[in-house]
Amino acid sequence: MANLDNEKPLKKIADAFNDLAATVNSQSADLEVAPFSHACSLVSPLFGCLGIAFKFAEMDYVAKVDDLSKASKSIATLQNLLDRDMEENCVTKGGSHSRNLLRVKRGLDMVRVLFEQILVTEGNSLKAPASTAYAKIFAPHHGWAIRKAVAAGMYALPTKAQLLKKLNEDEASARIQMQNYVVASAPVILYVDKLFLSRELGVDW
Repeated sequence: MANLDNEKPLKKIADAFNDLAATVNSQSADLEVAPFSHACSLVSPLFGCLGIAFKFAEMDYVAKVDDLSKASKSIATLQNLLDRDMEENCVTKGGSHSRNLLRVKRGLDMVRVLFEQILVTEGNSLKAPASTAYAKIFAPHHGWAIRKAVAAGMYALPTKAQLLKKLNEDEASARIQMQNYVVASAPVILYVDKLFLSRELGVDW
């Protein structure tokens, strides 16, 4: 896992998604692959901080963000990325940039729901927030074996205090940055969904 010493990853994440949200909300420009993939890469350490329950998500997410980052060297915008895959008839094929984009979006959505749940859940346990986020975003797309492994891993989650310590945050500052991410990520996630839905590709595969 990335060394988070003396870093404030939650603020970096929130700031990056605020920038993406500003682009999306302005409707004056398409979202570029490079800043999008960079913002997504800042989220990667969060999965590592959640322990074994989300190890599969960390590995999957990191690999797919890396693919988008490499794609950004030759593809300017997320629209271009999707259109190119449609032209090559490979949108739904394993390993395609479009399929990876959808998986990354799902990871962003999981973190959004996790933060929402942490903000409204009393106590020091992350089991209820993490279980809710997993059930809502990932579980519908996973087979029985993965769901069972995740359920077992939920018992090894860090406490909220342990998570905040890993992230170099206190409760007050963490709540602010989590709320900032929840607000900023929503229009970005919706933007990605609309890219797929406007091309009649769906978002549930």
